[in-house]
Amino acid sequence: MKLALFDCDGTLVDSAGLIHETMRRTFEKFGKPEPRFEDTKAIIGLSLDIAIARMQGRPHVEQQDIDMTAHYKSLFSVVRQDLDYREPLFPGIREMIDAASRREDLLIGAVTGKSRRGLKLVMDTHGFDFIVARTADDCPSKPHPAMVSECCDETGMNAADTIVIGDAIYDMQMAKAAGAKAIGVAWGYASVDELIANGADAIAYHPDEILRHFS
Repeated sequence: MKLALFDCDGTLVDSAGLIHETMRRTFEKFGKPEPRFEDTKAIIGLSLDIAIARMQGRPHVEQQDIDMTAHYKSLFSVVRQDLDYREPLFPGIREMIDAASRREDLLIGAVTGKSRRGLKLVMDTHGFDFIVARTADDCPSKPHPAMVSECCDETGMNAADTIVIGDAIYDMQMAKAAGAKAIGVAWGYASVDELIANGADAIAYHPDEILRHFS
C-alpha cells in the first residue's frame, strides 16, 4: 500500500492567474507596489502570511502581513466569481486521478498551502474525494514536514511508503524532511532544475508518468 499526497496549485490546477489577481488587488488596497506575476508564482505553495511577507522582502511575518492575509481571503471568492475562474485542471490530471483512484493499493490525499475552504472549492468543482488532506489552516507552512507526517499518522502509513507530488521547491523540501519520496511535476511554477536541486527523486513531464511511481 502507498500513500500519494498531491499539492494543489500548480500541480492539479492552474491557479496562478487567480492567485495573482487576488494578490494584486490586496497589494493595491494596502498601498503597496503592484507585484509582478513572476513574484506571485515564486511564492505559490507557501502559507499566505509567509508568502505576503516574502513578496515584500521580509523573512518574518509582521502584523500588516496578517492584515493583508485576511483581506486576501475575503477577496478570493469575489475575484474567482469576477473572472468566472474555476482553477482549471492541467491537461491529463483528470485521467491520472481517475486511474489512481481505481487502485486498491493506493490512498490519495492532498497537502496544500490553500485554506481548507480553498481546497474544498477545488475538490467540489472537479469532483475529487481525497481520503486525507492537510492545508494552511491545519499545519505550519511548507517546507515544514507536518502536513506529510500528519497525513501518514491519520492513514496509518509510513513516510517511506508515501509519495509527495508537487510543482514547488517547498513540496520537494517538505517531502525530504518527512522522509517521503518527492516527485516534481514539470508543468507547474518552478523549473525542473529547481525541483531537482531541492530534492526531487524524479520528474514527471506529463500526469500519466506519475502513475509509474505508485507501484
